[in-house]
Amino acid sequence: MSILSGVSEFFGLDMGTTAIRLVELRGSGPVKALAKYAYVPVDSKLALSDSKADQLRLVKIINDLITEARVLTKNVAVGIPSQRVFTTVVDIERLSPAELAKSLKYQADALIPTPLSESKLDWSLLGDSPKDKTKMEVLLSSVTNEFVENRLDLLESIGLNVIAFEPDNLALSRALIAPDAVMPQMVLDIGSKSTDLVIVMNGAPRLTRSIPTGSEAIIKAAVQNLNIDEKQAGEFVFKFGLSKDKLEGQIAQAILSTVDLLVLEIDKSIKFFQARYPETKVDRIIVTGGASALPEFPLYIANKFGISVEIGNAWRNISFAADRQNELLAVSSHFGVAAGLAERQE
Repeated sequence: MSILSGVSEFFGLDMGTTAIRLVELRGSGPVKALAKYAYVPVDSKLALSDSKADQLRLVKIINDLITEARVLTKNVAVGIPSQRVFTTVVDIERLSPAELAKSLKYQADALIPTPLSESKLDWSLLGDSPKDKTKMEVLLSSVTNEFVENRLDLLESIGLNVIAFEPDNLALSRALIAPDAVMPQMVLDIGSKSTDLVIVMNGAPRLTRSIPTGSEAIIKAAVQNLNIDEKQAGEFVFKFGLSKDKLEGQIAQAILSTVDLLVLEIDKSIKFFQARYPETKVDRIIVTGGASALPEFPLYIANKFGISVEIGNAWRNISFAADRQNELLAVSSHFGVAAGLAERQE
């Protein structure tokens, strides 16, 4: 959802539930150079709060982070949490761009969960419908005016110039998938409270979902099944994960049922995608976020679906000095959204 176009210098800002992250790039063309990146943890209660006092605290944290990172541009592309965005793919009659815009607005009340008068609507043409060649396939996104306006007011209060809002999962797929990838690829971002899933084909998202299972639920399962405190459970989960030969497989056994809830939703998503696009299959699953560090998790997913699984690299489409590789790869799972926002071609 672009607000301004033709802006050459800007940074990406990811306002997550557990951290604020930013990435700034330099240069032009398909591969830009890393200029700045920064991260600060935040309390999830603060990040999710709508109270004025908490919003002021949050914006101070953002302002301090920008100052400490020495980001000079005031132009910013901002991520929208997937839970706040409704995204769907629809088939529509072949129309001119002007007629299509009118038609989508006319049909929007039946397509989106919030009234059109209270929503911002964005769409992009994907191509021919796989179900009916007489129709076109359109990616439709909506977000409430209230959410966007609140974010806009918040960021403008510290002198920032918001050039675009974009759903987190779309920014993430831009960062983690090669620009020339043709075969369908799934990005799985396992956050603290939820998991974002997006399947991309020919450079465009075809399925997006937010699943209400994240690393907190996995840790909670370890707490309940092993009768240990949350801190110790977190340490055990991220040290031993799904490994069956560590601690006699107790951790794996304790968390497996919760992990399988996530696996079930992945399976549903793959089946839904392949029902719509029967002539193609998901070629790869890219895992990022908290659970990408869960031992044996990528292997478990690969074995379940018979699909190649890799750990996402947020910097794959960005150039940087060779001596920074270890430093950047160590934090890659935290910066996918911010990097993808910074890679936007305005």
